[in-house]
Amino acid sequence: MNKTRFYLRILLAAVGACLPGCATHSPTQPAEKIEGFTDTPMEPGGKWHVHDPARPQPQMVTPGVAFSQGAPAPSDAELLFGGGSLAQWETVQGKEATWKTRNDFMETAPRGGGIRTRGKWADFQLHLEWASPNPPAGTGQGRGNSGILINGMYEIQVLDSYNDRTYADGQAAAIYGQSPPLVNACKPPGEWQTYDILFESPRWNDKGELIRKAVATVLHNGVVVQNRYEFNGCTDGISDVVPWRTLSKYPAPHSPAVFIQLQDHGNPVRFRNIWIRSMHLGENS
Repeated sequence: MNKTRFYLRILLAAVGACLPGCATHSPTQPAEKIEGFTDTPMEPGGKWHVHDPARPQPQMVTPGVAFSQGAPAPSDAELLFGGGSLAQWETVQGKEATWKTRNDFMETAPRGGGIRTRGKWADFQLHLEWASPNPPAGTGQGRGNSGILINGMYEIQVLDSYNDRTYADGQAAAIYGQSPPLVNACKPPGEWQTYDILFESPRWNDKGELIRKAVATVLHNGVVVQNRYEFNGCTDGISDVVPWRTLSKYPAPHSPAVFIQLQDHGNPVRFRNIWIRSMHLGENS
């Protein structure tokens, strides 16, 4: 390093500036505060609290321009929403779904509650597309929040995590409260994003003993973000089984056939092109 650059660097550091490649920290700029909790139980493995703000943030990646946007349903799939009709959906109380439909998408209704499928499937492939509000409003868990709730028990988070941080196990494509996504593949607010989800239902034996955990693989905008993740149990805060901010556990045995629920978290999130198909596991073995 020549003397001119050496003395220039000292001068700039004295006034709190930074040359390219030089990392300085201004005492007047506190570190970003990330929402979360440190008074919650430790997750299995004992490294992080449930919803720990210190848990490392997944690396951001830019997904391809398109992956499965507009993907037509395969011949053995059931179309759950293609625009217009909500005939395949009902409220969590079993009444007619009341979400707004416009053109080819549906949108959460203000204080309308979640909606769920009338049908049930075991070991399925689910495709859906979603978009968070633009312009964005709020931060963290208050920004474009919804979720894919499987049987009202197991949640894959929907959230606007584009250039906005929250506790890692609660960001977009997280297995909420358990597993952060491998990377953050979010697109900007308002752009259509895809989830392609492979879910295997848990199994119990005749004695009521859990013999196979629920498993999920998730692709977010074509990027693998959950790779055969085995659920620790139910998601915290979405049912009476596991209260919010507590450790996951499995419920009493339930049928492998489960419904799909779209969560209403008070944010106007949009959904379109939703279809589902059985993976036919074990049928040809």
